Amino acid sequence: RTGAMTLCWSLDKLGPMTRNVEDAMLVLRAISGPDAGDLSSVPSKLDYDARRAVKGLRVGYFPGWMKESPATDVDRAALETVEKVGMVPAEVAIPDWPYDSLDVILFSEAAAAFEELTLSHQVDQLKMQVPDAWPNLFRQSRFLSAVDFVQSDRFRRKVANEMARVFSQVDLLLVPSLRDEMLTITNFTGHPSLTLRAGFVEVSEARSDWAPDPNNPLPKFSPPRRVPHGVTLIGRLFDEGTLGRAGLALERAFNVMGERPPGF
Repeated sequence: RTGAMTLCWSLDKLGPMTRNVEDAMLVLRAISGPDAGDLSSVPSKLDYDARRAVKGLRVGYFPGWMKESPATDVDRAALETVEKVGMVPAEVAIPDWPYDSLDVILFSEAAAAFEELTLSHQVDQLKMQVPDAWPNLFRQSRFLSAVDFVQSDRFRRKVANEMARVFSQVDLLLVPSLRDEMLTITNFTGHPSLTLRAGFVEVSEARSDWAPDPNNPLPKFSPPRRVPHGVTLIGRLFDEGTLGRAGLALERAFNVMGERPPGF
């Protein structure tokens, strides 16, 4: 991570952003391994062989999540494709815990990383100042409790143990990409993920991670716009190779990777 901007020391991770799975694995191989400037790096090695079959890999999924928003027909079709390429879908479950409480760690570390920017009031110069934008999170996080931070760290360990239990049953997970629980969980446990295009959906309004701002409403589209929709695979710790093999098989079966908007 040497040279990258810090947000949260115990969560920050680097990964490739590419047009297809094979390119992602090529870039990941180049950036994998120890980093003398990053004491948290480990001498891991990417074990990826595109020639190895995916038949028989167990792919866990959460039945309830596939039936409700933000899952779409594209997500449900992706689960069917898992079976078509020879992998085995398997139902899994996790406890109904308050996973978003882990954000205490994220906000505390981020506020510490950007303390100078906050105390010097340079953070006031950032454009986005809505209640849940980073400038206000940096300010608010100075009032977090040290006790809550420690309790969140203890909870983080429980969540990591729970993920270890899940991955004792399956090789991979397939989840809707925008499912908040799993996005939060894997950010804090470090499990690798691969998001790839699986199809297309129509949207009538732009999406934002911020709370609605009445003074700056999101753009609306009429007629609705056809945009790519991705699904996310999650793998065991340090098992990006299996992620890549499964992702490549699914990408070929989805057959949407080559589509481009007119003029591109």
